[in-house]
Amino acid sequence: MPQTITKGYKALLAEAEAAVKTLSVEEAKSLVGRDDIVFVDLRDPRELEREGRMPGAFHCPRGMLEFWIDPESPYAKPVFQEDKQFVFFCAGGWRSALAAKTAQDMGLKPVAHVEGGFSAWKKAGAPFDAPAPKQG
Repeated sequence: MPQTITKGYKALLAEAEAAVKTLSVEEAKSLVGRDDIVFVDLRDPRELEREGRMPGAFHCPRGMLEFWIDPESPYAKPVFQEDKQFVFFCAGGWRSALAAKTAQDMGLKPVAHVEGGFSAWKKAGAPFDAPAPKQG
C-alpha cells in the first residue's frame, strides 16, 4: 500500500516562513562583515564546488545541522554556541527556511534565512567566491 503524506513540503515551508525571519538579498548584503552575524551555508559540498561560496560563510551541510547545533552532540560545533545572529542560506531558499525553523525550535536565536538563497545572492551581484577551475 502506498504511503499517504499528511503534510507535504509546501505546508512545511509555509510553517517555516511564518515562524522565522526572511531576509531579502539586499537586507542580507547589509549584514556581511558584521562580527555579530554568522552566515550558514547549508548546501552540500558538490554545490559549493559547482556554484562557488559566500565569502566568510560557515559551511554546515543540512544533514548535520541538528547535530552541529546541539552542544550535547559529539558533533557539536563551537560556532553555534556563540552569541550571534545566524543567517541560513541554501541554493534557493527552501532548505534554509526549514533549517532556520529547526534551529529556532532547538533554541538557537536569533535566526533568519535568505530569500531565494545563493542563487538570488549571485543574481543580485552580491559578493561570492567563484568555484575553482576544474583540473583536467
